[in-house]
Amino acid sequence: MTTPSRGAEGTAFGDPLRITRASIVMLDERGRVIGWSPQAEALLGYRAEEVLGQSIDMLSAGTDGGGLGERLTQSSTPECLRHVTLCHRSGRRLRVAADRCRLPDTLKGPTILLSLADAEELEDWQMQQAMLRGVTTQSTVGLTIYDTDLRVAWANSAARLELPGPFSLYQGRSEEELYPGSQILSQEHLSPQQPSSVTELMRRVLQTGQIVRGLHYRGRPPSDPGRVHVWSLSYYRLQNANGRPLGVCEESVDVTDLHRAQRRLVLLNEASVLIGRTLDLNRTVEELAEVLVPQVADFTAVDLLGDVLAGGEPGARSADRIGDMRRVVHRSVREDLPEAVVAPGQKVGYPAGCPQWQCLATGRPILNAVLDLDSPWLVQDPVRRARMSMLNIHSHLVVPLRARGIILGVATLMRWRTPDPFTDDDLLLVEELAARAAVCIDNARRYDREHRSALTMQRNLLPHELPTQTAVEAAYRYLPADIEAGVGGDWFDVLPLACARVGLVVGDVVGHGIHAAATMGRLRTAVHTLADLDLAPEELLAHLDDLVSRLAEEAEAAHPTGVEGVLGATCLYGIYDPVTRCATFARAGHPPPALGHLGKAMEFADIPAGPPLGIGGMPFESAEVVIPEGSVLALYTDGLIMASDGDTDVGLERLSFALAHPDRPLEQICDTMERILLPDRPADDVAFLIARPRPLAAENVANWDLPFDLSSVGQARKLANDRLTKWRLEDLTFAAELIVSELVTNAIRHAGGPISLRLIRTRNRFICAVTDSSSTSPHLRRAQLSDEGGRGLFLVAQFAQRWGTRHLTDGKVIWAELAIPESSGASPAVEDGMA
Repeated sequence: MTTPSRGAEGTAFGDPLRITRASIVMLDERGRVIGWSPQAEALLGYRAEEVLGQSIDMLSAGTDGGGLGERLTQSSTPECLRHVTLCHRSGRRLRVAADRCRLPDTLKGPTILLSLADAEELEDWQMQQAMLRGVTTQSTVGLTIYDTDLRVAWANSAARLELPGPFSLYQGRSEEELYPGSQILSQEHLSPQQPSSVTELMRRVLQTGQIVRGLHYRGRPPSDPGRVHVWSLSYYRLQNANGRPLGVCEESVDVTDLHRAQRRLVLLNEASVLIGRTLDLNRTVEELAEVLVPQVADFTAVDLLGDVLAGGEPGARSADRIGDMRRVVHRSVREDLPEAVVAPGQKVGYPAGCPQWQCLATGRPILNAVLDLDSPWLVQDPVRRARMSMLNIHSHLVVPLRARGIILGVATLMRWRTPDPFTDDDLLLVEELAARAAVCIDNARRYDREHRSALTMQRNLLPHELPTQTAVEAAYRYLPADIEAGVGGDWFDVLPLACARVGLVVGDVVGHGIHAAATMGRLRTAVHTLADLDLAPEELLAHLDDLVSRLAEEAEAAHPTGVEGVLGATCLYGIYDPVTRCATFARAGHPPPALGHLGKAMEFADIPAGPPLGIGGMPFESAEVVIPEGSVLALYTDGLIMASDGDTDVGLERLSFALAHPDRPLEQICDTMERILLPDRPADDVAFLIARPRPLAAENVANWDLPFDLSSVGQARKLANDRLTKWRLEDLTFAAELIVSELVTNAIRHAGGPISLRLIRTRNRFICAVTDSSSTSPHLRRAQLSDEGGRGLFLVAQFAQRWGTRHLTDGKVIWAELAIPESSGASPAVEDGMA
């Protein structure tokens, strides 16, 4: 209930029954009203002329028993009446509080002074008084009053708990004198122009009357100077009823525990974002150290077991493994790392019985809140002991890095600049951070192991060294993917084919990891097998497409719920013939080959674009490309041109620049491509093959068309003998004549005309090839004693180093190779086989 007396500022705390505020009624000895104040008129509604001379009983509501006047006048002792019910002039009942005082007798007799007040107003005032007493003596909120000079004038019981000893020791002192070195942590409720110190802030509050709430403040109270506390402070101006400032009141709540809990939550949240952003083990450990220093410790060192660093599975928990621990990273509040005893990568050399040893043995953290430099383990380690003594390291904490029940290593934390020792709360925080980091470290270890396995398998499946070929000079580069993406399925090959030709292949399996590497190995093996059959490029890709489709079906049948397996692949395959100086290419979803010319810009061969392998349903087409002398061919996977910030046009432009001078050494060209096209850590595997075709000189090739008659056999032997003599390969005469004779005889007897004979000499091979118009392939077999024929190819196989059949669109070629002895008299210029 609101009363008129509460409308004025500053009057609500006055006693409603005080004579200066109460409704005053004066009674004579018979209970008649002889005095009526304006406040009484406002409370009860009667004017003075209406009640003066009347008995006070007229105001009684008749519920108190007996006459009110009689009780007030006949009592011989002072009496306080509470909750008297009177009747308002309007007729309503009014509950009031009454206070009675008998004045000294006058000439007219005794006088009774009656103070009246609204009962609800009195109860409200009593509640405020109780609240004030509680705030002063019982509240946990500290109240400190600073006078107009901003000196301590008064403090309640909660505030005095931080001020040990008599309060008189602190009266008259400023906030800066009580809490030296304190600091404001947050000013959410202050404008940027507000002062940063609390004293200046209170001066502003005193001048402007501005209220400041929720200011976080850090300092050391006189009652606990060894520990930093955090308070939430509020300030407001105190003033009298006339508005004159009397000082500033400070409300303070110690929120140290809450602040530390919030800081731990913030740190844990940051750690969940910062730690484990990559799958690099060393980087993950560095991220843990960055979170710990300086937020938790002044120095931290993270040591891991050798098995973990090697990517292996750590053994059983044992303290003996401490000798196998190595320093991975350490971090300090000082850049010169004065605490470090060993360098990253070195064995840590902890003595037996040290906290690290105990941590590995028990799997539990070791907290030395107050470090004793005379501990036995430090006495055994004078280097570390001297370093700790020099820096005044006073607190020490060791926490295990455990993931999936296996200890991977330990994290050591120390404090020397921070005066507070490690507490149990710090231990809980570090354990949580270590647990999160350990899982990330173990994930990185497992991934690194799988990555190494895939990379090893892939390198073993790729050619270790390209074989020397007469038809081409080749160089290559293979760069595995960045550790985030994993190993891919890129591959390349240079394959020797019949009649001095060479196969060039580059492919890329979709996906990354061991599955992609394994699929790459299977496809590379298939290409080798199909190339040995001397298939045309488009036919080879068709068979490869069927293989990829079958592999995908097998993977789906074995793992119907889904598994990382064969999703597809791309491939570019070409055959270069040094006799015709042409290359025939076919591609399955792969970029076309680039041709670098002497004297003009690079161009891309116009090869029909077939679908990726594993799609099926569409035929592959090939195209023939003339290779000018002095040019180079570049076969590559899409990772090469996509590495330039994902912009294919930029990648192609840089590739054109790299191939601008094809007369340079091939290794130099490869280095240029790697430097200008690839980042340090490509996001995808990259493989490229640079080949410089070497056409055969005309004098190293001989061609004849032969009549379709058995007389051609003798003619063929003579032609071969003459050519061997010219080439100074007389040592091969017997074997060559036999092979030529048998191949020509076989063509005349079992095939159809026309027949042609080609002899080819390379650096280390003599090749004989007979062409006929039949598509049937001869088969090697052992003739029975009664058979008149069937021994020709058997003899060819016995004398030739290699032989085979190559099908053409209008017939076939049967060829055989003889190795040229190193003692041959052929001149070096002719041996090179270059045009």
